[in-house]
This record gives sequence, C-alpha cells and structure tokens, in this order.
Amino acid sequence: MADYFLFIVILLGLLAISDLIVGVSNDAVNFLNSAIGSKVAPFKVIMIVAGLGIAIGATFSSGMMEVARTGILNPEAFYFSEIMIIFLAVMLTDIFLLDLFNTFGLPTSTTVSLIFELLGAAVVVAVIKLYQQGQDLGNLVNYINSSSALAIISTILSSVVVAFICGMIVQYLSRLLFTYHFEKRLAKVGAIWAGLALTLLTYFLIFKGLKGTSFIDKSTITWIGERTNVLLLCAFAVWTILMQLLHSAFKINMLRIVVLFGTFSLAMAFAGNDLVNFIGVPMAGLESFRIWSSSGADAGQLTMGPLGNPVKADTMILLIAGVIMVVTLWLSRKARSVTDTEVSLGRQGEGYEKFTSNAVARGIVRYTRLMSKAITSVIPQPLMQSLEKRFQKLDIHKENGHTQEAPAFDVVRAAVNLTVASSLIAFATSLKLPLSTTYVTFMVAMGSSLADGAWGRDSAVFRVAGVVNVIAGWFVTAVIAFTVAGLCAATMFLFGAYGVISLVVLLVLVVIKTFALHRKKEQTRSQVAHFEQYNGNISVVQMMEETSQNAGKTINLVAQTYQDAIEGLVKEDRALISKARQNLGKLKKDNENLEFKIYHAIKRLKDKAESGRLYLMVYDLEQDALQSVDLIVEACSEHVDNSLPPLAPQQVDNLRKVAGALDNYLHQIAVCLQHLQFEKLDRLAGEKYALFDMLEDQLAAQLEGIKNNGYGLRNSMLMFSLKLETKDIISIASRLAALYSRAPEEEKVMMLAVD
Repeated sequence: MADYFLFIVILLGLLAISDLIVGVSNDAVNFLNSAIGSKVAPFKVIMIVAGLGIAIGATFSSGMMEVARTGILNPEAFYFSEIMIIFLAVMLTDIFLLDLFNTFGLPTSTTVSLIFELLGAAVVVAVIKLYQQGQDLGNLVNYINSSSALAIISTILSSVVVAFICGMIVQYLSRLLFTYHFEKRLAKVGAIWAGLALTLLTYFLIFKGLKGTSFIDKSTITWIGERTNVLLLCAFAVWTILMQLLHSAFKINMLRIVVLFGTFSLAMAFAGNDLVNFIGVPMAGLESFRIWSSSGADAGQLTMGPLGNPVKADTMILLIAGVIMVVTLWLSRKARSVTDTEVSLGRQGEGYEKFTSNAVARGIVRYTRLMSKAITSVIPQPLMQSLEKRFQKLDIHKENGHTQEAPAFDVVRAAVNLTVASSLIAFATSLKLPLSTTYVTFMVAMGSSLADGAWGRDSAVFRVAGVVNVIAGWFVTAVIAFTVAGLCAATMFLFGAYGVISLVVLLVLVVIKTFALHRKKEQTRSQVAHFEQYNGNISVVQMMEETSQNAGKTINLVAQTYQDAIEGLVKEDRALISKARQNLGKLKKDNENLEFKIYHAIKRLKDKAESGRLYLMVYDLEQDALQSVDLIVEACSEHVDNSLPPLAPQQVDNLRKVAGALDNYLHQIAVCLQHLQFEKLDRLAGEKYALFDMLEDQLAAQLEGIKNNGYGLRNSMLMFSLKLETKDIISIASRLAALYSRAPEEEKVMMLAVD
C-alpha cells in the first residue's frame, strides 16, 4: 500500500512539471502581450525581463499555497486515500484542460481551473462516500468549504468587471493626457505619469508582495508596513526624477521603461499568485504523504485534519518551479499562439481577424453605437471636437515605414495595461485572494482597447466576437474542469490502480493528439502571418510564384474532395462523405485567407497597380471552384444521408470514368502551377474538350435513361447536378491554366530562373 501511494506522490511531482509547462504556455499572454504588441524592445530582451520576473516572483507565492489545501474542501472530512485521489484527479484534469485551450490559442484561467477541479473531484468523492455509507446528500456541506469557495469565485467574477472598467478609465484619461502624438508630451507630463505608474508597481509588488515570501522575516515586513507612506513618497520622488533625467539627458522614452518594468512586475505577480495553480496541489499531496507516513495509521482511516495547518513552502522547490517556468517561456510555441490571440484583439490597426462575427457580437456593436450616438448628441459640439482632436490616430504604417512590422498598439496603452493589471493582481495577492491573472489582464486590455478606439467600424464586430468567445470559454472552463475532475476521481475511487494507469495513458494520448493539431494550426497561421508581417515590396514575379503555388494546392484539394464525394456516393460510404466535408472546410478556410492575402499583397506591389488583377482573378476562379465542389458534396451527402435508392451500374461506371479523367486533368494543371511550368499549360487546353464531350455523352445517356430505364426525379436531378457542376470545375481549371499560360514571356523567363 505504501508503494502505491508513493507512486501517486511521484506521479503528482511529474504532473506538476507538466502542469507548469502547459500553465505557463497559457498564462504567458498575461505578461507578454503588452510588451510584444507595442514592440518596446527586441523579443529576446522582453523574454529576459519576463523570465527574471517569474524567477523572483516564484519565491513570493508561499502564502498562496494553502488555497489548494483548505480553500475549497475541508481536509478533515476526507481520509488520506481519498485526498490523494482528489489531488491526482485535479492534476490530470488541469493538464488536459490547459493543453486543450493552448492548442486553440485561447487564454483561460488557471485559477478557475484549479478551483473547479478541486470542487468537482471533492464533490464526487464525497457523494460516493455518502452513498456507500447510506447517508443523506445534505451532509455534503461538511466536505466542502463552501464559504471560502463562494468568496473566491465571487472575487474572480467581480474582478472581470473591475478590471475592464479600470482599464477603460485609466486608458481614456491617459490618452487625453498624451494623445497619439505622445512624444511631444513626454517632456511636460511624462516623468510625473511614469513616476506614478512605477510607484504603483513598486508599492504593490514590493511593499504588499513581501508578505508572501518564504525567506523574509516578519520583523522586516513589519518595519516596511509601518513606514509605507514615507517609502511611497520617496519612491515617487526617485522614479520621477530618474525618468526626467533619462529623458532629458539621453532622450530615452520613459514609457518604454514603464512597459519593461511592468512586464517584469506582471510576470512577478503571475508567479506569486498563480504558482499555486500548478504546484499547490502536488505540494499538498506531498505534505499529506508525510503526515500519513509518520502516523502509522491505515490509509483509509487517517483523516487529513493536519493538512489545514499553515505550512511555509520550501524556497528551493519554489525556485525550481520558477526555473521550469522560465525555460518553458522561451521554448513553448503554444505560449506564442495564446499571446497572438490577445494582441490581435487589441490591435490598433487593421489585419487578419481570427474570429468570425456572431449574433451576440452584432447585437452588442449595434446597441453600443446607438448609445454612443445618444451620449454624443448631448455633449457640446466644441467639447466633442476638442476630444476628437486628442484622439486623432496616427497612420501606423506611415509612422513606421515599410522597414519593419508595425506595432499592434503604442507604448501608452501598453503601459496602462501593465500598470493597471499588475496593481490589481498584486493587491489581490497581498490579501491572499487567488485572483485570475488571465481574467484581469485580458479585461484590462479589452477595456483599454475600447477606450483607445481600437475597435473601429471595420473590425468592431469581429473583435467583440473574439472577446465573447474568450469569455464564453471561461465558463466552459468551469464546467469542463468540474465534470472531468469528477469523472477522473470516480474512476480512480472505484477502480484503484487500474483507473490511475488508464487515465494517465489517456492523458498522454490526448496531449500527443493536441500537439499534432497545434502544429497544423501553426502552419496555417504562419502562412497568413507572412502577408501581414512582410513590409517589403512585392514584384510581379513574386506575386505569380505565390499565387501559382496556392492555386496548385487548391486544385489538388478540389480533386481530392471531388473523388471522396463521388466514391462516397457510389459506395454509400458516410466516412468518405465526411472526409469530403473536411476537405471542403479546408478549401473554405483557404479561400478566406486568400481574401486577406489579396489586400496586403496589392498594397505592397512595387509594379503598377494593374498587376494586382492577377490576385483578383485567381481569387474569383478559386471561389467559383469552391462553390461548384460545395454543391457536389452537398448533393452526394444528401443522397447518402437520406438513404435514397442506389445508382444504376451504368451511372456508377460513368461517374467513376469522369472522376478519373477529371483527377488526371486537375493533377496535371496543379503540377505545372506548383513547379512554375507555365509553358506546359497550353497543351492541356485540348483535354478540356475531350472531357466536355464525355460529359455531353453521359448527359445524353441520362436523358435517354429517363425515357427507357425509368430513372426517377431525384436520381435524374442528382446526376444533372453532378455533371453540370463537374463541367464548371473543368472550365474553371482551364481558365486558371490559361491565366498563367498567357503571362508575359519575360516574366516566364524570370520565373524559371527563380525555380
């Protein structure tokens, strides 16, 4: 029995390392997005600053560790064997949940995950115990620390509103003070504003955060507490004078210093507040094992009341956890995917919108516009003009030129995001409230984006949709965390070691699957990002190479989708129809990405604007092909789903004959386009007419079959639809081939030279 629980303790330790990795990958968005979005420094510098903040902040989290032991459940109500099952269920669920959100690039709350995982596992174990003992479920209140749990949950939810309002107000006032031409205002008010921001960060992270350290004695903390006001005044004076000197003597943008210090501060606050989410449960498990080992009692008879006693965390363990988080920060690709989501939602300029609009977002935008009109109608016109002048935006691309990627937003908003979020989080930490750093930083960023006018008419509905999706994901987090943790706890409670091993194997398989899925998503995202981030000029030769590669890929995917749909129809195979639908979804996504590429590529064409017509024509042809193959897939799917009569043998032979010839024709065009062999496209023109003749013969056979073979209405309309849409696909492919075969001779030579 001792070996079994020792195995669980070791497993908890390994899971703690994994949880640190997936947890930092998700929460990196909290302290990286503002510095990365505003580009205040090279990426490596930002990462070094954030890494130092994490390493130091890890030693400040000792005071938060008791949340995992007594914040949600009453340990004295559970036996040692039961408490270990609860802790293991929490860790398994946490890794699964966070890795899932990381894969899709969505920030979620590690704090909410921990709370509802503990709640779900504890409730399920308690319910099973009560059922086995024949007790009433009303006794469940003896197992759950309901007052503490409700206080924590209400604090987290209220922080969402507070964070949004604070971010919006502070950003609005800051923008009024600095305007978008903030460089001109720095000499007058920059030092005072920066001094105040840095003093706030210093106060909350040093004077308040010291209470949670594991290595500073109480007398030092008391001394600081008694002299807080004096120290604050000194800090404000020192920071203000220092900022003014740096600006005057070295022309240093003091707001960049605020952003970097804020990045350090928020990373430090994250480690101090959220480290409990990753190692709090394993440390509680280790402490439980020590209590049981020294007691000599049976694992199923020892209650865990001693677990509620205050315990000072081991500084070395905290430092090791900090090192793991820092390494993860540097190496994790998923961390950057999550960061991209928040940066894009707060981006000042235009760009690729990750989220599509929905009814909720459209309603919010519509009614917000009506409210805005009502408010502005009662404000005096001179005042409105004055306010609008201070919010007059810069052309980001003109300001930055075409030599480097423009920042998503300026340092004023970045400084506000970091200062407000750091202050709120560190203040909650000082009160030992496990505030959600994700909720706070995200809502502060969204509030500041709204106040800064980042959500214009052309992007508002998509940005709001993104915010709605992220917030909805937070509620999903709570439901999934509670449910999955409860199921894991029940499995281990009822099946013992077999349940533990099965769940671990399942988790490994899920992580492997999500890793592969994320890699595919990264490849797609990088293709889109290439057009958004590339700021150099594009020649006609580059344009032809890029569009031909894309067109060849599209034609191959059209051919594969067509083949799967036809085979699914003749075999009445729903799996093939489903595969065709998946490929159709890829085609639609590629077509959406092409819309984005067209705009950015045409803007950067160094040749005459008419050269951009190639993009438009390729897009038009690909869209036509998509519509035709969409109709074919839908027709085949409807026939199979409704279990309509199978096709006649002659019809099956005809369809397969056409499908084979079409696949060969499309493949030849795709090869020529992808290998830039445009001179070979001319000879393919004749094959189009051979395919047309084949289709005409089959259409005639279908007409004859209606008279002689009794082909029904549904059968005939299906065959007519398939033949006519196939004819359209052939015509589209032929026009696409002709588009490149007619390219100017000098451009062909240049393309071959590039190849």
